[in-house]
Amino acid sequence: MQAEISKTFRFEAAHRLPNVSADHRCSKLHGHSYRVIVTVTGQVEQETGWVMDFAEIKRVVEPIIEKLDHSCLNDIEGLANPTSEMLAVWLWQRIKPHLSGLVSITVSESENSSCTYRGD
Repeated sequence: MQAEISKTFRFEAAHRLPNVSADHRCSKLHGHSYRVIVTVTGQVEQETGWVMDFAEIKRVVEPIIEKLDHSCLNDIEGLANPTSEMLAVWLWQRIKPHLSGLVSITVSESENSSCTYRGD
């Protein structure tokens, strides 16, 4: 049996969007309470009854999230233009090599706005 599992992570960070007009509200430094959902797919192992231990997802993802928490995203290498879309790709590039079965990363910067990235 194939199944998808997801684990949610949260962090606080500031950013500004350098490629929008100067009168756009996102051109100014501001912060978000980000939510990141990491989704993995795979076969449910008969013995354990799971696709993967959630602790394994946490082991891979949490150190990456810690680098983002309480930072200015623009100051992090590779995030000069830290839109939700670019942040999702940045996360994918760092998580995918270490987490088999990764199928998507969803970045939410508010309750109403999110981006889901599923790789190239």
